Amino acid sequence: MNNKKLFRVGFIQNNPVFGEIESNLAKVESLFSSNSADLIVLPELFSTGYHFLNREEALTLGESIPEGPTTQALIRICKQNQTSIIAGIAEQDGDSAYNSAVIIGPDGYLGKYRKTHLFDTEKNYFDPGGLPLSVFDIGSVRVGVMICFDWRFPESARTLALAGADVIAHPSNLVLPHCPQAMITRCLENRVFAITADRVGTEERIPGSPLRFIGQSQVVDPDGNILVRASETDEETQIVDIDIEKARNKSINSSNDLFKDRRNDLYRT
Repeated sequence: MNNKKLFRVGFIQNNPVFGEIESNLAKVESLFSSNSADLIVLPELFSTGYHFLNREEALTLGESIPEGPTTQALIRICKQNQTSIIAGIAEQDGDSAYNSAVIIGPDGYLGKYRKTHLFDTEKNYFDPGGLPLSVFDIGSVRVGVMICFDWRFPESARTLALAGADVIAHPSNLVLPHCPQAMITRCLENRVFAITADRVGTEERIPGSPLRFIGQSQVVDPDGNILVRASETDEETQIVDIDIEKARNKSINSSNDLFKDRRNDLYRT
């Protein structure tokens, strides 16, 4: 990059086939050689698909982190392409199953996050995450991670922003219509960038009860501008340059600073 202030970020919006981990991963891998970025965000459960029918499926398709084959493949991709990836995968840890995200840089595995707020039937087969909402160093940029339904709880994004996140990476499998617009508010509330990586397509694991995913993966800036938004139906890869300094300036005007003006003496959480 010519301008070192700029950070090149993007997302892959895919349409995985449930349970076909190898082919889902291969399809995503083929996109990296032609799309150069500092950070790519992949959807929630990008390699397995979303709608598990029971806990046994979640444990069978889940993998250990970082030893599992999906994480190891992503580590190889990051090293080969000198990029960073944040991706949602199913995690198996002993008798526990988690909806997790892995954070990987050019030099290898950096950490993981387990979804805090489980949505609907996820409660039947995943354990709620208990790891802290954490921020990771991706080069000189601080990236916080949350997963899908975490967006509905403003404390999630605020916790990451107060911990120093410049960017919030948000792997998702969205079925409700509200999130793309709501993430604009999350960025305005915290003056951060957000990368929501969603999927497209339909899963009908239970006949007559299809789940349709809404796509609309996007990158939003601290002023609430949508820098890029994908379609509702197509698999897409989008890359955009962002100026990280915008996220480090919490001033709204000459009199107001978004964080300094907080009234912790009055808030109740």
